[in-house]
Amino acid sequence: MKAAVVKDFTAPLVVEDVELPEPGPGQALVKVLYSGVCHTDLHAAHGDWPVKPTVPFVPGHEGVGEVVAVGDGVTRLTIGDMVGNAWFWSACGACEFCETGRETLCPEQRNGGYSVDGSFGQYMLVDAAYAPVIPPGVEPSAVAPILCAGVTVYKGLKESEVRPGQWVLISGVGGLGHIAIQYARAMGMRVVAVDVADDKSALARRHGAELAVNALTDPDPAATIKEFTGGGVHGGLVTAVNGAAFSQAVGALRRGGTLALVGLPPEQFPLDIFSTVLFGLTIRGSIVGTRADLAEAIDFFARGLISPTYTVRPLTDINAIFDEMTAGRIDGRVVMDMSAS
Repeated sequence: MKAAVVKDFTAPLVVEDVELPEPGPGQALVKVLYSGVCHTDLHAAHGDWPVKPTVPFVPGHEGVGEVVAVGDGVTRLTIGDMVGNAWFWSACGACEFCETGRETLCPEQRNGGYSVDGSFGQYMLVDAAYAPVIPPGVEPSAVAPILCAGVTVYKGLKESEVRPGQWVLISGVGGLGHIAIQYARAMGMRVVAVDVADDKSALARRHGAELAVNALTDPDPAATIKEFTGGGVHGGLVTAVNGAAFSQAVGALRRGGTLALVGLPPEQFPLDIFSTVLFGLTIRGSIVGTRADLAEAIDFFARGLISPTYTVRPLTDINAIFDEMTAGRIDGRVVMDMSAS
């Protein structure tokens, strides 16, 4: 099969023929139709994080395709089912986190396209107990971004504790942020958005943001947001990968507000302890979502409430896609068509 392979963290990916994987016990082999491209894939390919994947490996954790074979003991999936892979590929199922509904914190988890070969290939393996099932009638190219971007922001919005009718800030209107705005609206929240480009502000308004602030041209984004919302947002979600965005988001919170962080910038950001304590603020991290979160996120999409902005490109474009992602030139999400590889 054709696959895009990371062989060196300092070199472009190599699109080449690799051996077709065989499903082991509890696994299924999936013919990949489409795969979204996530910023995490870029970090994986560059070895940016402290725990690096082992080269060579195949990135990708927004793959959608058809089950073509199953391993021993598989009863949840059958040949012909439409399924996906995800960053949260599997977990131990027996630790304190798995047993208390916090399986994404499992220390033994395996991650798609990182510790397990992912969806940047014409076939992929999935764990049959963890792979999300895609409902009939769903457009497979459009649902691909939901498998990471969608579930990540959906869970992050739940972690923000914003209730229907309250204000939520979405910081960063890229592949995650433009979907976060839609989930927030579908969940009954009122949205303000912040980015550093006018085209991203336009994208935010197109998806339902009532206020879109350009942090490069506005001298005090937090003050603008507080004035517009009558005291600040009740909660926020930071998807940006710029450290300055985090401090700005904290500054936009009203008293008692909660900020959920999903973006992973390379730098740290200062947190004013006095304001955090005095105003009763909560700052928390949020990492993708559980199997239940993912099923809920897919259901929002299947009911027509979420419509990702995306373009379809062939697998052979992967290095150009990464270059455009690094330069911030991607509007929404890129989804690769594996049949065009």
